[in-house]
Amino acid sequence: MTQPRMRRTRRRLIASTITAVLVALTAIAAPAMGDSYDDQRRNAEARSAQQAKRAEQLAASIEGLSAELGQAVLDLQATEARLPIARAELAAAKKELEASQREAVLIAARLVDAKAQETSITSTITADDARDATIRTAVGQMARRAYKGETAATGLSVVMDAKSTQDFVDQYGMISTALRTQTRALNELEQISATNRNGRARLVAVKDRVAELKVEADAKVVEADRARAAAAARQAEIVKLIAEQAAKKKLIASKRAQAQAEEARVDAERNAIARELAGIIARQRAAAAAAARAAGRIYQAPSGNLTGVLFANPTSVNPMYVTSEFGMRVNPVTGIYKLHAGIDLRAQCGTPIFAARAGTVLWAESSAALGNRVMINHGFVSGTLLASAYYHLTRYIVSPGQGVSRGQLIGFAGATGNANGCHLHFEVWKNGSPVNPRSSLGL
Repeated sequence: MTQPRMRRTRRRLIASTITAVLVALTAIAAPAMGDSYDDQRRNAEARSAQQAKRAEQLAASIEGLSAELGQAVLDLQATEARLPIARAELAAAKKELEASQREAVLIAARLVDAKAQETSITSTITADDARDATIRTAVGQMARRAYKGETAATGLSVVMDAKSTQDFVDQYGMISTALRTQTRALNELEQISATNRNGRARLVAVKDRVAELKVEADAKVVEADRARAAAAARQAEIVKLIAEQAAKKKLIASKRAQAQAEEARVDAERNAIARELAGIIARQRAAAAAAARAAGRIYQAPSGNLTGVLFANPTSVNPMYVTSEFGMRVNPVTGIYKLHAGIDLRAQCGTPIFAARAGTVLWAESSAALGNRVMINHGFVSGTLLASAYYHLTRYIVSPGQGVSRGQLIGFAGATGNANGCHLHFEVWKNGSPVNPRSSLGL
């Protein structure tokens, strides 16, 4: 093999080895990158689930705030829930872009190697074709000379024509050399022909590979452009979300005093209800004591515990669905830890609301914070004064002092007052204090 061909072969071997190593490294790195993407997605989904739970808790805790302020709190929560997901999507888009760029570099290296192979094989075939033509010309000339008898000497003619022993030796050596040269030429011609056949087959395969690599390179350009656009979109979204977050925080901070005033007003209204119920209890007990004295009996204040299902479903949703529980919670705006004195029941806007138990309407009125509301006094049950309250109605259709039966229509569900969406806020009061309505409703 000639020196130039040896150098070309060595270069192809080195290029192929480098390409193979790069491919192997890519194959090793791919699962780790895939795992990273999977971990990021799982983490983002976990954060999203946590934020969804937080959204439910937040929606429950902002009852009592104005509609504008409550919406600002919900919007802030939605923004803060979206931010980590957007950041994870940005990181994924950047990683995809980096992966596409790395793969594009590998493809470019393979393409360079394939084109180098194509050039080398083409050059080799061209050189071998020239050598083939030269040999064929020489063989043809030898054949024509033999045909003309110019090289038809035999061993006998050499012996007969030789003038001396040395002349015989010289002529015989020339004939042997010519025969060996002709044989070598024919063998080389056959080898070149076989090599060229293989070279042309390889050249076809290399050209096909070059075409495939060009298609792959074009696809990687499109893929990288898509990843780049996705990363830019996520980056722009993050900038927008951060701006929205700052604006909402500023709005919430500016309305903190308003929120605190609203909560104070709600507390004042509940204290007024408690005082009114305490007065009712005192009057009813005093009346009972007077009646007992008139009858000559010793009066004992009524007492007792309520058990079992005391109230029917006050909504048209069956079975009842609690969207917010009774209990203490922190207002996210004011930071005040206070009681949510009832439970919120799912009720679509304008759907019927019913009296959960027979009694007398204590009041039916509108409140800035609690909306349109009705409270029903159910009297003493097992020695306990029992009352129920229905808040945020679109409207009510009963009047104070009116007697109502269990299941009677008293109004329609709504979102009046400081409510975030239509529902029924339902309260149960026992002896002038709010209690968890769940057990009284059989929930």
